[in-house]
Amino acid sequence: MPRIAVIEKDKCNPEGCGGYLCIRMCPVNRAGKEAIVIGADGKAEIHEEVANDACSVCVKICPFGAIHMVNLPSELKNPIHKYGRDGFRLYSLPYPVFGQVVGLLGVNGIGKSTTIKILAQLIKPNFGRENEATIDDIISYFKGTEAHRYFERLKRNEIRIAYKPQAVDLLPKTTSGKVGELLRKVDERNNFEGIVARLQLQDFLENDISEVSGGELQRVAIAATALKKANLYIFDEPSSYLDIKQRIRVSQFLKELATDDSAVIIVEHDLIIMDYITDLVHIMYGEAGAYGVVSLPKAARNAINAFLTGMLKEENVRFRNHELKFKPRQPAITSRKEPLVAWSRIKKQLGSFSLEAPGGSIARKEVVGVLGENGTGKTTFVKMLAGALKQDYGELNENIRVSYKPQYLSTDSGLLTATELAEAVEKYEVQLVRPLGLKELLLKPLNQLSGGELQRVAIARCLSRDAELYLLDEPSAYLDSEQRLTASKAIRDFMETFGKTAIVVDHDLLFIDQVSDRLMVFSGQPARHGTARGPFEMEDGMNQFLSELNITLRRDHDSNRPRINKPDSQMDRKQKSEGRLYYT
Repeated sequence: MPRIAVIEKDKCNPEGCGGYLCIRMCPVNRAGKEAIVIGADGKAEIHEEVANDACSVCVKICPFGAIHMVNLPSELKNPIHKYGRDGFRLYSLPYPVFGQVVGLLGVNGIGKSTTIKILAQLIKPNFGRENEATIDDIISYFKGTEAHRYFERLKRNEIRIAYKPQAVDLLPKTTSGKVGELLRKVDERNNFEGIVARLQLQDFLENDISEVSGGELQRVAIAATALKKANLYIFDEPSSYLDIKQRIRVSQFLKELATDDSAVIIVEHDLIIMDYITDLVHIMYGEAGAYGVVSLPKAARNAINAFLTGMLKEENVRFRNHELKFKPRQPAITSRKEPLVAWSRIKKQLGSFSLEAPGGSIARKEVVGVLGENGTGKTTFVKMLAGALKQDYGELNENIRVSYKPQYLSTDSGLLTATELAEAVEKYEVQLVRPLGLKELLLKPLNQLSGGELQRVAIARCLSRDAELYLLDEPSAYLDSEQRLTASKAIRDFMETFGKTAIVVDHDLLFIDQVSDRLMVFSGQPARHGTARGPFEMEDGMNQFLSELNITLRRDHDSNRPRINKPDSQMDRKQKSEGRLYYT
């Protein structure tokens, strides 16, 4: 059975563990051999050819979870790509299918971005050796597979690739100029006007790229990719920063890019969008930070359900020891519950933007989800409830203790995560620290955490404070598909266990579906005016919101997860005729 040893360099912190704890405690090192040494970069380096079973001691004692000792399935021998002597390994690749959208689904750190960068020729695979492989080496390696045909066509220059990276927030650091001018420069299809209209970019074409928001940057990056004359379009996380209306619009646009002469590959964490946009899905499994394997493709529905169960039956692989379940809940009964917070005829003016909330109340011991377009006042309303903003007009009872997790997270602090989460560690290890996977982060400084790590810390910090009302603004941002489901369950369980109340603002419909008892809906003209209505019972609120999107949601009969119906399908028409756009 193959065995690999991996050290995640970004997690290795020699100062934090008192100076190479793994080297000092390694039984093989103590016996006079060098299984773990100090590498050229100052981090620990492991020699797997020297390490043996005794060396797994270092896996247990590393306080940062940086070391992996993994027994691989026997069929995994030579990796497609390996990052250095003791780095992450990738086994197998997906392949594009012309006329279809192919998705990659898996947790963070499993190699999704590496995979699509290899397909896009941004990374040359090395097959575990020091030198990059030639295109002929790659073709020979994949002989007899679908990937073989892809790389042969790539060698013959029959494949032209357009690639949208994950980190669109870095675009202003590498590009300068007005949005419209930048897009015209990359327009190889002479379709500038059409794509600008489809992605609704008209209002900020004259803005400098450094002045646009995250959601606008995402749509600009998608437009720039689609304007290129290519027959393989690759999009890494195209829905991040987008509100749900934009996600649906972008999904429809990307589906249209897959024609008989072109293919689309996407990486996506929003399971509803992944299900809606893709025809086939490859699941990526393995051990995050250590190795990743690309499964055979499945129809989108079957693949997502297999991901939730943690089992690939056809390949006889179990990659998670528990299922991610969607349990049906009875509609919340709030009429007899005591109100915790209430408001009446609230109005707020911020520059040229105005928000109004005619009236409503939130009961004790319930979770209220909030849906609406970006720029319609969701965060403004939450800030008023939190006391960070004062309403201009209307009544709002503020005599409650509030804990607030903001939308944008700061990474400037050099404090240890353990210091930030002292209350959570002391009081809520079972409810927050374990389910959110925070133990391995406790000795890391906050300013060294990734976006997903910082988000999980922020959720735990918010919930660990003593409060009556918890306000969480976009808690699913930066989290992968599995972490989103885990976080929604942690929030939900916390409120039920301790009898607390929460308001959750998010753009992931599945997240909102899982966590909420009732729903608030924001509408209006983005950046001009917004109206907050509700809370409604889930079905009423969802019906109202989905009617604006002109989509319907059904429940998958196997997993019970919500799925978007195909436009004008029998189920879509049936639900619309019954006025039930959302099934509880």
